[in-house]
Order: sequence, then C-alpha cells, then structure tokens
Amino acid sequence: MIDNGSFNPATIVLYLVLIVLLIFVVTALVRAVRIVPQAVSLIVERLGRYQKTLEPGLHILVPFIDKVRAGVDLREQVVSFPPQPVITSDNLVVSIDTVIYFQVTDPKSAVYEIANYITAIEQLTVTTLRNVVGSMDLEQTLTSRDQINGQLRGVLDEATGRWGVRINRVELRSIDPPASVQGSMEQQMRAERDRRAAILTAEGVKQSQILTAEGEKQSAILRAEGDAQSRVLRAEGEARAILQVFDAIHTGDADPKLLAYQYLQMLPQIANGTASKLWVVPTEFTAALGSISKGFGGSGVPGVPVAPAPEPPAQEESAAARALRQERKERMEAMGGVALADAAEALREAQRQSEAAAADATASGTRSGLPFDPAHEAGQHPGEPPLPPVPPAPPAV
Repeated sequence: MIDNGSFNPATIVLYLVLIVLLIFVVTALVRAVRIVPQAVSLIVERLGRYQKTLEPGLHILVPFIDKVRAGVDLREQVVSFPPQPVITSDNLVVSIDTVIYFQVTDPKSAVYEIANYITAIEQLTVTTLRNVVGSMDLEQTLTSRDQINGQLRGVLDEATGRWGVRINRVELRSIDPPASVQGSMEQQMRAERDRRAAILTAEGVKQSQILTAEGEKQSAILRAEGDAQSRVLRAEGEARAILQVFDAIHTGDADPKLLAYQYLQMLPQIANGTASKLWVVPTEFTAALGSISKGFGGSGVPGVPVAPAPEPPAQEESAAARALRQERKERMEAMGGVALADAAEALREAQRQSEAAAADATASGTRSGLPFDPAHEAGQHPGEPPLPPVPPAPPAV
C-alpha cells in the first residue's frame, strides 16, 4: 500500500470514505435516538409536517427525515407582567401589577395555534384588566381584588383554551394610585382613626359616668335604707321601752306618789345642766315641793323636818300577793326589763329626795336676797287663814 514512502491515493480515498461513513452512522444514531425527560413533550415533524408528540421516555426517530420542532414544558408556570397604567371610572390613573399562573395542556396547539403564547397572555391580560377596572372607581378597585381576579381568569381561560393553555390563577400583586391620591387617602385614614378614637374615648367617659352615677345611686339607696332601718329599729326600741314602762306602771298599780317619785328623780338632772350656772326657783315651785312633801307624809313647810312615821307592823304576805309579784317579775324579765323596787323603799327614797329638794329650793330663795314669804303658798293650802305678808328688809346703808 505504501509505495516508496508515500501514501497510495486509493488508500487515502478509502480511509476518507470510512471516516465519513463512521461520522454519518454516529450522527444518524444521535439524531435517531431521543430521550424525553419527565414533564416535557417534544413536537416531531417529518419532512416539515407534524408527525407526533413524544412523551417522556426513549424514542427512535428516522434520521434526517424526522425533526424535533420544539420542546414544551408541561409544568405550571408563573409569569409576572410589568405594571400597567389603568384609568378608573373616576378618571384616576392607577398602576396595576399582575401575576399569571398557567399550564400548557396541549403541546401541539401551544406550538401551532399561537406564535408566542406568553406575549399573547400578557396583552390579553392588559386589555381585559383595563376593561374590568374601567367600570370601577378607585374605592371599588382597591376593595374588589377578588372580583377583578375572577373576571380576569374567566376571560383569559376562555381565550387561551384554544391555544392549549389553561389559566389556573390571576393575582393583582399591587395597585398603586397617584401620589396625590395616596396623600389624600392617608389623611382620610388618619381622620377616620381620629374619629374612632374620639368615639371610643367618649364612649368610655359615658360608661364611666354611668357607672359612677349608678354607684352613687346604689350608695344613696343603701344609705337611705340603712337610715330607715336604724330609725325603724330606734322607734321599735322606744316603743318597746314605752310598752315596758307602761306595762310596769299598770302592773305595779302606780299612784300619785310613784309619779311624784319619778318627777323628783328628774330634778337632779335639771340641776346638773351645764348650760346654766344660776338656778332661780320661784316661790310657787317651793310651795309645790311642799305639797309633794306633805303628800308623802311631811309637814308641808319647807325646811321643817318631820318625824318619821312609825313603820306599820309587818304582815305576812298572802300566797295570792306572792303569786302576783312573781308573775309581774316574770313578765318584766320576759320583756327584757328589770323588776321595780319595793314600794315602801321607793316611797322612803322619794321622801328623802323631796326634803332635800325643798331645802335646796328654800336656800336658793334665801340667797336671792328676799326672805321666804309664807303668803305666797296660801293658795296651796285651802281652808287655812291667810298669813300677813313679811315686811321687806331695809336697804343696806
């Protein structure tokens, strides 16, 4: 094959043919064997005409006859479109940024029915958004995101169905009104919050005043009820005391001597008053004391002691008297009171207090500078001859 250290032309041509054939075989094998990954579809054309769609897996094509036109991603895709100016019904320009979630369901239609479905979806979204938002004012646009999303999705899904594309979700990422409108909205929001704060403050003050008034009302009612109960209890106590005294007096069969004794018991309280330092006793009062003293067995003349009357002989108390005394004592104890003292002892004590009061009254009249005139008490002793008046004492020189 090698002649005189040089290559034979026929050999060189053979080598070249072999090399070209090898390259052709390798290229044919590479072009014939196709491995399609998961979630991807390949569109195959044979001599420029659609042949088939390759699903995920291993496939053998006819070399140099079958050709892969395009690969389509079957996963859900997210496309964010730049903000688009939209005019609302109240002639305000707002900038709306949208996000589209879509998925290719028919690779053949996505390749042959539309040249670029991404651009088509974007333009369709802009036009639909302007139609939807153009029928709303700014307030409705800001508060009707779900409604706008639903309308956009319905229109886009209907239009992209024949392209083999399904719109899963449409979201308005942002709605930006003009700067001047944003300032006005912030002022409105601030004023609304101030109004709510003022209302809450006034409501709190109102509730506080209501609770305070209710507390004062209940306090006044309780205070009045307590005062009424105390008065009722005080009146009941006084009524009970009066009933006990009345029953004791009627049970003891009180006579004028006992009443005079009670009257004389009040004289020390009158004399011990802190409001007066000088006690002027009139002559008629002295005569009245004399009459009381005489009623108890005295002489009837103030300042003149009387001999004590002999005590009557003690008599044996009958069984009926003892029973009556015991019954009175039990009644008094049942009423919460104390039984009266012995009548004889009470009369003797009254006589002693009467004599002391008469002597005190006489001494007070003497200290007043005028002698005692018995004629002043002439009316107190009917049937006795009148006494001559006492001449007045000569004035001191």
